[in-house]
Amino acid sequence: MIKANNITHCYGAEEVLHNISFSLQKGSFVAIIGESGSGKSTLLSILSTLLRPTSGNVKILNKKIEEIRNIDKFRNNNIGFVFQFHYLINYLNVIQNITLSLNHNDKDYLDTLLKRLGIENITQKYPYEISGGQRQRVAIARALINKPKIIFADEPTGNLDSKNSKNVFELLKNIAQSKDVSVVVATHDLQNAQSADIIYEMNDGHISNYN
Repeated sequence: MIKANNITHCYGAEEVLHNISFSLQKGSFVAIIGESGSGKSTLLSILSTLLRPTSGNVKILNKKIEEIRNIDKFRNNNIGFVFQFHYLINYLNVIQNITLSLNHNDKDYLDTLLKRLGIENITQKYPYEISGGQRQRVAIARALINKPKIIFADEPTGNLDSKNSKNVFELLKNIAQSKDVSVVVATHDLQNAQSADIIYEMNDGHISNYN
Protein backbone atom coordinates (compact mmCIF):
# COMPACT_ATOMS: atom_id res chain seq x y z
CA MET A 1 0.00 0.00 0.00
CA ILE A 2 2.72 2.47 1.07
CA LYS A 3 6.48 2.19 0.95
CA ALA A 4 8.68 5.11 1.96
CA ASN A 5 12.44 4.92 1.57
CA ASN A 6 15.00 7.11 3.34
CA ILE A 7 12.68 10.06 3.94
CA THR A 8 14.38 13.21 5.16
CA HIS A 9 12.60 16.53 5.53
CA CYS A 10 13.80 20.00 6.44
CA TYR A 11 12.05 23.23 7.34
CA GLY A 12 14.70 25.74 6.43
CA ALA A 13 17.92 24.65 8.09
CA GLU A 14 16.11 22.43 10.61
CA GLU A 15 15.99 18.73 9.75
CA VAL A 16 12.78 17.34 11.28
CA LEU A 17 12.79 13.86 9.73
CA HIS A 18 15.99 11.83 9.53
CA ASN A 19 16.31 9.08 6.92
CA ILE A 20 13.00 7.33 7.71
CA SER A 21 11.76 4.19 5.98
CA PHE A 22 8.17 3.07 6.48
CA SER A 23 5.78 0.52 4.98
CA LEU A 24 2.06 -0.12 5.29
CA GLN A 25 0.26 -3.29 4.26
CA LYS A 26 -3.36 -3.56 3.14
CA GLY A 27 -5.81 -3.81 6.02
CA SER A 28 -3.28 -2.65 8.64
CA PHE A 29 -4.03 -0.35 11.55
CA VAL A 30 -0.82 1.51 12.38
CA ALA A 31 -0.30 4.05 15.15
CA ILE A 32 2.58 6.52 15.16
CA ILE A 33 3.10 7.88 18.67
CA GLY A 34 5.27 10.71 19.88
CA GLU A 35 5.29 14.01 21.68
CA SER A 36 4.46 17.28 19.99
CA GLY A 37 7.36 18.24 17.73
CA SER A 38 8.63 14.68 17.32
CA GLY A 39 7.95 14.72 13.57
CA LYS A 40 4.89 12.45 13.40
CA SER A 41 2.59 15.00 11.74
CA THR A 42 5.24 15.85 9.14
CA LEU A 43 5.70 12.16 8.38
CA LEU A 44 1.93 11.71 8.04
CA SER A 45 1.75 14.65 5.64
CA ILE A 46 4.47 13.10 3.47
CA LEU A 47 2.96 9.62 3.50
CA SER A 48 -0.44 11.04 2.55
CA THR A 49 0.94 13.07 -0.41
CA LEU A 50 0.21 16.45 1.21
CA LEU A 51 3.94 17.26 1.50
CA ARG A 52 6.95 16.38 -0.64
CA PRO A 53 9.99 15.19 1.30
CA THR A 54 13.28 17.04 0.99
CA SER A 55 14.87 13.75 -0.01
CA GLY A 56 13.85 10.12 -0.28
CA ASN A 57 10.88 8.69 -2.11
CA VAL A 58 7.36 7.46 -1.40
CA LYS A 59 5.37 4.90 -3.35
CA ILE A 60 1.64 4.68 -2.64
CA LEU A 61 -0.66 2.06 -4.19
CA ASN A 62 2.28 1.01 -6.38
CA LYS A 63 2.74 4.53 -7.77
CA LYS A 64 5.59 6.92 -7.09
CA ILE A 65 4.07 10.16 -5.87
CA GLU A 66 6.01 12.29 -8.34
CA GLU A 67 4.59 10.20 -11.20
CA ILE A 68 0.93 10.79 -10.29
CA ARG A 69 -0.39 13.25 -12.85
CA ASN A 70 -3.51 14.50 -11.04
CA ILE A 71 -2.67 14.35 -7.35
CA ASP A 72 -5.96 15.98 -6.25
CA LYS A 73 -8.02 13.37 -8.07
CA PHE A 74 -5.77 10.62 -6.73
CA ARG A 75 -6.32 11.81 -3.16
CA ASN A 76 -10.07 12.14 -3.63
CA ASN A 77 -10.34 8.61 -5.00
CA ASN A 78 -7.92 6.80 -2.70
CA ILE A 79 -7.19 8.70 0.53
CA GLY A 80 -9.34 9.84 3.44
CA PHE A 81 -8.23 12.38 6.05
CA VAL A 82 -9.28 12.85 9.68
CA PHE A 83 -7.77 15.68 11.70
CA GLN A 84 -7.74 16.83 15.33
CA PHE A 85 -10.32 19.48 14.48
CA HIS A 86 -13.25 18.20 12.48
CA TYR A 87 -13.25 21.08 9.92
CA LEU A 88 -16.97 20.65 9.29
CA ILE A 89 -18.71 23.54 7.54
CA ASN A 90 -21.15 25.11 9.98
CA TYR A 91 -23.69 26.29 7.39
CA LEU A 92 -23.97 22.77 5.92
CA ASN A 93 -25.85 20.03 7.71
CA VAL A 94 -24.31 16.65 8.51
CA ILE A 95 -25.25 14.89 5.29
CA GLN A 96 -24.15 17.86 3.19
CA ASN A 97 -20.77 17.91 4.95
CA ILE A 98 -20.30 14.18 4.35
CA THR A 99 -21.26 14.23 0.67
CA LEU A 100 -19.61 17.51 -0.33
CA SER A 101 -16.93 15.76 -2.39
CA LEU A 102 -18.91 12.60 -3.20
CA ASN A 103 -17.73 10.93 -6.42
CA HIS A 104 -20.24 8.07 -6.71
CA ASN A 105 -23.99 7.35 -6.50
CA ASP A 106 -23.91 4.33 -4.19
CA LYS A 107 -26.76 5.16 -1.80
CA ASP A 108 -26.59 1.74 -0.13
CA TYR A 109 -22.96 2.40 0.80
CA LEU A 110 -23.88 5.80 2.21
CA ASP A 111 -26.73 4.37 4.28
CA THR A 112 -24.52 1.57 5.58
CA LEU A 113 -21.74 4.03 6.45
CA LEU A 114 -24.10 6.29 8.42
CA LYS A 115 -25.44 3.32 10.39
CA ARG A 116 -21.98 1.91 10.97
CA LEU A 117 -20.89 5.20 12.55
CA GLY A 118 -24.15 5.67 14.46
CA ILE A 119 -25.02 9.00 12.87
CA GLU A 120 -27.99 8.03 10.71
CA ASN A 121 -30.38 9.97 12.96
CA ILE A 122 -28.51 13.30 12.90
CA THR A 123 -28.07 13.81 9.16
CA GLN A 124 -30.21 16.98 9.08
CA LYS A 125 -28.55 18.59 12.07
CA TYR A 126 -25.78 21.18 11.81
CA PRO A 127 -22.30 20.83 13.37
CA TYR A 128 -23.12 23.30 16.16
CA GLU A 129 -26.14 21.18 17.11
CA ILE A 130 -24.25 17.94 17.81
CA SER A 131 -21.63 16.80 20.33
CA GLY A 132 -17.86 16.72 19.85
CA GLY A 133 -17.88 12.94 19.53
CA GLN A 134 -20.62 13.08 16.93
CA ARG A 135 -18.76 15.76 14.97
CA GLN A 136 -15.66 13.57 14.83
CA ARG A 137 -17.74 10.59 13.66
CA VAL A 138 -19.17 12.81 10.92
CA ALA A 139 -15.58 13.72 9.97
CA ILE A 140 -14.73 10.01 9.77
CA ALA A 141 -17.79 9.43 7.56
CA ARG A 142 -16.61 12.25 5.30
CA ALA A 143 -13.17 10.59 5.12
CA LEU A 144 -14.75 7.26 4.15
CA ILE A 145 -17.43 8.50 1.76
CA ASN A 146 -15.43 7.93 -1.43
CA LYS A 147 -14.37 4.41 -0.42
CA PRO A 148 -10.69 5.25 0.14
CA LYS A 149 -8.02 2.61 0.35
CA ILE A 150 -6.10 4.45 3.10
CA ILE A 151 -7.22 6.64 6.01
CA PHE A 152 -4.76 9.07 7.60
CA ALA A 153 -5.75 10.45 10.99
CA ASP A 154 -3.67 13.16 12.67
CA GLU A 155 -4.44 13.43 16.41
CA PRO A 156 -8.10 12.52 15.71
CA THR A 157 -9.01 12.49 19.42
CA GLY A 158 -7.07 15.57 20.53
CA ASN A 159 -10.27 17.52 21.28
CA LEU A 160 -12.30 14.64 22.74
CA ASP A 161 -12.82 13.27 26.23
CA SER A 162 -11.54 9.81 27.15
CA LYS A 163 -14.80 7.99 26.36
CA ASN A 164 -15.19 9.52 22.91
CA SER A 165 -11.46 9.06 22.24
CA LYS A 166 -11.77 5.35 22.91
CA ASN A 167 -14.84 5.15 20.66
CA VAL A 168 -13.01 6.84 17.78
CA PHE A 169 -10.05 4.45 18.03
CA GLU A 170 -12.42 1.47 18.14
CA LEU A 171 -14.13 2.79 15.00
CA LEU A 172 -10.79 3.15 13.21
CA LYS A 173 -9.77 -0.35 14.26
CA ASN A 174 -13.06 -1.77 12.98
CA ILE A 175 -12.55 0.04 9.70
CA ALA A 176 -9.09 -1.50 9.29
CA GLN A 177 -10.39 -4.96 10.24
CA SER A 178 -12.70 -4.86 7.23
CA LYS A 179 -9.48 -5.43 5.22
CA ASP A 180 -10.69 -2.93 2.63
CA VAL A 181 -9.08 0.11 4.24
CA SER A 182 -5.69 0.66 5.86
CA VAL A 183 -5.46 3.19 8.70
CA VAL A 184 -2.50 5.28 9.88
CA VAL A 185 -2.98 7.35 13.04
CA ALA A 186 -0.56 9.88 14.49
CA THR A 187 -1.26 10.37 18.19
CA HIS A 188 0.29 11.16 21.55
CA ASP A 189 -2.34 8.93 23.23
CA LEU A 190 -0.43 5.74 24.00
CA GLN A 191 -3.34 4.07 25.78
CA ASN A 192 -5.63 4.22 22.76
CA ALA A 193 -2.77 3.52 20.37
CA GLN A 194 -2.54 0.06 21.94
CA SER A 195 -5.53 -0.96 19.83
CA ALA A 196 -3.39 -0.67 16.67
CA ASP A 197 -1.79 -3.70 15.00
CA ILE A 198 1.59 -1.99 14.88
CA ILE A 199 2.92 0.93 16.92
CA TYR A 200 5.83 3.09 15.82
CA GLU A 201 7.43 5.73 18.03
CA MET A 202 8.72 9.05 16.74
CA ASN A 203 11.45 10.80 18.68
CA ASP A 204 13.33 13.84 17.39
CA GLY A 205 12.65 12.92 13.77
CA HIS A 206 13.58 9.24 14.09
CA ILE A 207 11.18 6.30 13.98
CA SER A 208 11.39 2.94 15.73
CA ASN A 209 9.14 0.03 16.67
CA TYR A 210 7.48 0.61 20.03
CA ASN A 211 8.23 -2.04 22.62
